[in-house]
Amino acid sequence: MLVKWIRCGVVDRAGFDRGQRGWAALRGQPGFRGQGGGWSRAQPGVAHIFAFWDGQRSYDAFMAGPHDGIAVAQHGTFEMLTVRLFEHRLDVKVGFEPRFDDTDLLRVALCKVRPDRVDHFTAVQERVWNPAMAGSPGMLRGVFGEGAGDDFLVLSMWDSATEHGKYRDGAVARLSERAGLDADVVSVAGDVVDVVQAWTV
Repeated sequence: MLVKWIRCGVVDRAGFDRGQRGWAALRGQPGFRGQGGGWSRAQPGVAHIFAFWDGQRSYDAFMAGPHDGIAVAQHGTFEMLTVRLFEHRLDVKVGFEPRFDDTDLLRVALCKVRPDRVDHFTAVQERVWNPAMAGSPGMLRGVFGEGAGDDFLVLSMWDSATEHGKYRDGAVARLSERAGLDADVVSVAGDVVDVVQAWTV
């Protein structure tokens, strides 16, 4: 499975929102599995979108075909757009599905991993981080993906900001130390996203 993460700096919030609803046209595209997103809690005007495809081939076919016709509706509503692609490596909680209908909050982390620590980082993601997140009340599902240049994505879906806050405050520092995070990563950048259900496809 291919995961696409789009981050936009939005200048016309209402126009962007209208255009985002137009991505409902993705339904029925070969290889498309789901899309959702919302607004950053920490950065006003920043939107995050996550799309899921069966693989690179179906994604490339969509980009070469219908993509531009749908995207034109959002022209001029944002001034910055970054796109990153990741290959699915692990589920965070068993049986990941690209669903957003029950999700209130997303937590996304982009980890730049030291090249000689990739194997260790992946192993502790499976042995330390994933079980801790999977066992946290309110954590619904998530995905761990590998991108270009030793970049890794951790995306988790939560049923409420309250439950995510309990996990963040109670477990993250302890788990970071146990996992040896500082030795594995060059940097970790992330955000917390309030899901807009109208953007779910």
